[in-house]
Amino acid sequence: MTHTGNPFGQVLVALVTPMTADGEVDWAAVEKHMDDVITAGADGIVVTGTTGETSTLTDPEKLKLVEIGKSVAAGRAKIITGGGSNETAHAIELYKASEKAGADGIMIVTPYYNKPTQAGILTHFRLVADATDLPVILYDIPGRTGVPIMYETILRLAKHPNILAIKDAKGDFSEVSRVLNQTDLMYFSGDDANALPHMAIGATGLIGVTANVAAAPYRVMVDAVNRGDLAAATAAHQSLEPLVRAVMTHVPGTVSAKYILHGLGRISSPRVRLPLVGPEEWEAALIEDELALVTGVAGADFSNFRPDRNAAAGGALPKVHGTTR
Repeated sequence: MTHTGNPFGQVLVALVTPMTADGEVDWAAVEKHMDDVITAGADGIVVTGTTGETSTLTDPEKLKLVEIGKSVAAGRAKIITGGGSNETAHAIELYKASEKAGADGIMIVTPYYNKPTQAGILTHFRLVADATDLPVILYDIPGRTGVPIMYETILRLAKHPNILAIKDAKGDFSEVSRVLNQTDLMYFSGDDANALPHMAIGATGLIGVTANVAAAPYRVMVDAVNRGDLAAATAAHQSLEPLVRAVMTHVPGTVSAKYILHGLGRISSPRVRLPLVGPEEWEAALIEDELALVTGVAGADFSNFRPDRNAAAGGALPKVHGTTR
């Protein structure tokens, strides 16, 4: 299939998956949260990604998230399905099913745990991209997968007609510039603190965790970059800095984002599925100290912030475990 332009959007939210106190997906809260971030300026949502707790979601839950996303977005935002699998055969079937469920694109993470060679990584991505007509974002996050997608592998993958973009969580700006100079790939920042620096050297946009809490400033930042207004983009970046630190520094982003969203009254429970657990007392205190420094961030009014450390404590065991088969 020929893909023209940018089929993903620019302000993409790495969506949390709201859950009930017993760890089941809270489907009503999912719909509300999707609508909230789209209304705030997101033009893309990545469901079932790292932040969405993909490794503990079942395949039916993943597909339902795509279906609900398409319904809620109603053309206002693209729905990208993330995650995948470290088993190539499973990843192929999951992405084919996601395409049938209505996904607008797929984001394929490097196979984790297996630690494949670059030849294995190349084959994995190619076979998955061959199996769908959807546009593909490669997800390069060696801190979680154990192996990077090397520069030479990225160049070879860029020749695939369905592989159009890469989400970068390595923070190697010289490599970003090198790939942008030598391929037509779109780059998406996968590091909330570096969204503006990435865009300053040519990235298309961001796939952000902090945007769950405040998508509007990222919309301001991207729009400012698009019109060449560095001062406005920098102002948005600076205002977000303490919020980004609160979300991304002390505990996994999923945990802190849910803790903050619950404290703002935007989701019904901050629960995560094991082996993730809510912040310990000292971690919650650090998050709250950072939030006290947040001012002037659209959509993030902390004057009525009511954190609930007890509700966030521990993690949940769902009734049905995620499985690769």
